[in-house]
Amino acid sequence: MKIIGVAASPRPGQSSFFLLTEALRAAAGVNESITTELIELAGRQINGCLACGACAKKLACSQDDGFPELIDILAAPDVGGLIMATPVYMGGPTAQAKAFLDRMVMFRRNGWMMRNKVGGVIAVGGFRNGGQETAIQSIQAAMLVQDMVVVGDGMPTAHLGGTGCSGMEGGIEADDAGKTTAQGVGKRVAEVALRMLGI
Repeated sequence: MKIIGVAASPRPGQSSFFLLTEALRAAAGVNESITTELIELAGRQINGCLACGACAKKLACSQDDGFPELIDILAAPDVGGLIMATPVYMGGPTAQAKAFLDRMVMFRRNGWMMRNKVGGVIAVGGFRNGGQETAIQSIQAAMLVQDMVVVGDGMPTAHLGGTGCSGMEGGIEADDAGKTTAQGVGKRVAEVALRMLGI
């Protein structure tokens, strides 16, 4: 079973990427059968959805940008979960995250391919209370529209998801609380995905 991580920052290798790697590492540690793959949206041109209807006819997109090359990865039958990580921009997720989620409408239109996959979200703000939960809930809403099973970071904190703070002294690497919640998201996504498969 594979857990896919999507880093939705427009800049590569930043704080949300760091916490996503923590989450995927924790997910892989749940069971030896779990593999992970990390996709960075930074450097990819992913346009907004045009609502052209092309993907209602087949699992393909009319746009020639960076999204079509991700279709086979996301649609693979061994995918059990999806973790998205985003920095907080103006109280919500990035434009890259929104474009990615909108383009995923094709999976809904082609047999609800994301149905019963497990979704988790991580958000990083410049402050401890810098819009992380609003950004998380925005992405969770898109996951719910796909009929995914949405989880938070699990016990012992059991909140909406992973919440990091990049503005503290030492940056995201020093944010032990953020790392713990990100690891919790990874672990929870893996655990529930295995349970969905009856493992």
